[in-house]
Amino acid sequence: MVSVTSPASYPFCPTETRLYESGKVIAKDFGYEQVASLLDQHPQAVLWLDLFDPDTGDLDVVAKQFQLHPLAVEDAVADHERPKIDRYPHHVFLNVYAVDIATRESVTQFGKTEISAFVTPRALITVRKSPSDTTRFVGRWDSETELGAASGGVGFLLYGLLDVVVDGQYAAVQRLDAAMDKIEDVLLEEGGAPRAVRLRGVHQRKLLAALRRAVAPMPELVSQAMRSDLGLVDEKLRPYYRDVEDHTQHTVDEVEHLRDRVDGLLQADLAEQGNALNDTTRKLAAWAAIIAVPTALTGYFGQNLPYPGYEQMSGFLASSVLIVVISVGLYFYLKKRGWL
Repeated sequence: MVSVTSPASYPFCPTETRLYESGKVIAKDFGYEQVASLLDQHPQAVLWLDLFDPDTGDLDVVAKQFQLHPLAVEDAVADHERPKIDRYPHHVFLNVYAVDIATRESVTQFGKTEISAFVTPRALITVRKSPSDTTRFVGRWDSETELGAASGGVGFLLYGLLDVVVDGQYAAVQRLDAAMDKIEDVLLEEGGAPRAVRLRGVHQRKLLAALRRAVAPMPELVSQAMRSDLGLVDEKLRPYYRDVEDHTQHTVDEVEHLRDRVDGLLQADLAEQGNALNDTTRKLAAWAAIIAVPTALTGYFGQNLPYPGYEQMSGFLASSVLIVVISVGLYFYLKKRGWL
């Protein structure tokens, strides 16, 4: 039973409200002070209440009305909570991340919105800690009126929320994969990639690590939401939750595959850099060998020892021809060996 709220007791943060009955919207955009009366007037209806960046005082008002646990309220206010699902006496609390990846001017940007949700028998209360588009949730609920009519409970609203979040996570992985396609060929070029491209690859790996932290716990979270003792998922909804669970596992697999791909590309680029360095070192050694020949000959003949042509033009010409012939011979020999 929802307690009566006094006119002055309402959250001051921005809110969105919708009331669903048999999968259809029967009221929307009403003030928080009308929540209790609307739920009393429609015993079969369920409420979606969204709070944007509430403070402790805002949530305390809602907590009193819906008997929310203080620890869950504390988690909903705190930032950067891990994805999880917790059970309390009068509700279920979960924390998830809606993510988005966009590429602008060859720079991949990663954004995420932390969403906390209280799932009570009559209401789904979401808490968003940063700006995000709630029309995706609303659109999913409004497009699944038949499922809502068949189920009718708050589990239907939770399904729509989780389905949109998971779809967004999978789309983010696909965009990150596409972004890697654009730099893969450059990373695998002979001689190694330019430093700017290499840094883009490292940046992609950082984005992937951030995405993995949001995605990895989702299969377990959805699985826990389907537990029969929670009473959220009936037989009509169970196949849909299993579908979401399958999508979460597929997303995790894609993240792991992409992580291996990024690491492999960076390792291949590092190996190619090593090969290029070895090739450069070999060429320097070859040129040093060529230069050493005239150095050795001129050094030897510079010891003021008599030799054929000593202090004569013919001796100078003979030594010069000897230097050129041996140097050219070494050049072609090393070129044939592939050292130059």
